[in-house]
Amino acid sequence: MKSLGSIRRDFAPWSDPQAKPYIRFENVTKRFGDFTAVNNLSLSIYEREFFALLGASGCGKSTLLRMLAGFEEPTSGKILLDGQDLRGIPPYRRPVNMMFQSYALFPHMSVEKNIAFGLKQEGMSKADIDRRVAEMLKLVKLERFASRKPHQLSGGQRQRVALARSVAKRPKVLLLDEPLGALDKKLREETQFELMDLQQELGLTFVVVTHDQEEAMTMADRIAIMDKGEVMQVATPAEIYEAPNSRFVAGFVGNVNLFEGSVAERTENSARITGGSGAQILVENAGEAAKGNDVAFAIRPEKIRISSRKPQDAVNALEGEVYDIAYLGDMTVYYVKLDDGQIVRASMLNAARIVDDPLTWSDRAWISFRPDAGVVLTR
Repeated sequence: MKSLGSIRRDFAPWSDPQAKPYIRFENVTKRFGDFTAVNNLSLSIYEREFFALLGASGCGKSTLLRMLAGFEEPTSGKILLDGQDLRGIPPYRRPVNMMFQSYALFPHMSVEKNIAFGLKQEGMSKADIDRRVAEMLKLVKLERFASRKPHQLSGGQRQRVALARSVAKRPKVLLLDEPLGALDKKLREETQFELMDLQQELGLTFVVVTHDQEEAMTMADRIAIMDKGEVMQVATPAEIYEAPNSRFVAGFVGNVNLFEGSVAERTENSARITGGSGAQILVENAGEAAKGNDVAFAIRPEKIRISSRKPQDAVNALEGEVYDIAYLGDMTVYYVKLDDGQIVRASMLNAARIVDDPLTWSDRAWISFRPDAGVVLTR
């Protein structure tokens, strides 16, 4: 079995034409005066999915989340949850809960009282509240901190209290707006996996808004890349990375090299692309590109080999000069200035501690790559 990237779990309802979306945005537009925050957007999210809305500031992702939560109403279009139109339903009557970046914990309340607050508002009995709070404390591993106030906790612990409070009411959907933004890098990485495990254990649908690519790639089953109020691509993390559908998506997620040119020859699966300087690139993932089309060949840095001599077995090889080097510990990144002036980024895993005849600044070097190492983009 071959797969485009690693598969984390056997969960892909979006691939089943019979599966019904749990959350559905239908031609949703949201305007604030003359500014269009969300533009005629349609999107499907499935039950038990961990879904990420990823994009730069101002792309409309938080507005989309706020409309789902009920804090904003669409200017036009419909939002459906489990088949029910949410228009006109206030936030407190929607089967969703939202966890904010600031966590919004009550500073004068203990951890257990913070978690119990929403349950008391719903009129749950004291015995049931005590049982649910104990269950939530165990779930987020904070039993020992039940009587502490928020200021007595670390950032990661406060984040878990906010999460426990959000899921205590057993919402159908949990909305997370930049949930890990306040944490340091190491703690953020650890918490990503905790969130994934928690989502699996609870069986809830999670929708997370983030501008952090690594966060979305780590946690989400699928990602929607957004720009200027529109969805540019919806796919699994591996598909987004290995098969972007446009120059924008390829450049937004991870690092990429784009070779611009036109299709000189086209067969059923492969194509030969000629660049402006006359350089020839043979590719196998040519998609819908037709002969004569102006295209870009997108290839990730780790798919490129770099060497001091031209590899004899290389189908695609270009010569240049080492322009810059970044040693990152686990890998070394080389910037090679090709003879036509384009700078190409190539990364090599530092699998060995000692390197024989290493490349350095101003050395002549060859970059090479397989025909199936990248994709052809027509837009």
